[in-house]
Amino acid sequence: MSYTSAPILETENLVLRGPEAKDVESIIRFLQDEKRSKGFGHIPERGNAWRWFALLVGHWHIRGYGYFSIQTKSGAFAGLAGVWNPEDWPEPELGWAVFSDFEGKSIAYEASYRVRNWACEELGFQKLASTIFKGNSRSIKLASRLEAKVEKHYNSPFFGGDVILYRHPSQKEN
Repeated sequence: MSYTSAPILETENLVLRGPEAKDVESIIRFLQDEKRSKGFGHIPERGNAWRWFALLVGHWHIRGYGYFSIQTKSGAFAGLAGVWNPEDWPEPELGWAVFSDFEGKSIAYEASYRVRNWACEELGFQKLASTIFKGNSRSIKLASRLEAKVEKHYNSPFFGGDVILYRHPSQKEN
């Protein structure tokens, strides 16, 4: 059962749903893995990673949107994709993270594309960004595949380093 009122979005291969209790351990493991979560937000302490999960749930309640849990049609929990915009964030951001066993299967693309369309069609977003570390070649490739364009390179206080801001096309441009 979802902790949020997130809608269920489907694609050909995926179900995007609100976070559930069964997602906690996978998310904590992901966040504690420095190599895997570097571009997303590495959190080495288990308690802080658990609190990030609570933030994920709370974001839905406060904003009415957030990260969806990506589930394959066979039921496997594959990662996260959604729109993130906590207090003091520069602007709404389309983000994604796919767990290691699910990389290279177009899951991040399929989920992010669906979330972006939902955000534009249902929430009325006119612009979304994705902020990606310069060395994150997989996410850079995905942003390009999503037809996002480089808007600027900058040193972000939120991300702690050199990042690239990608601007996604609006729904009208899709």
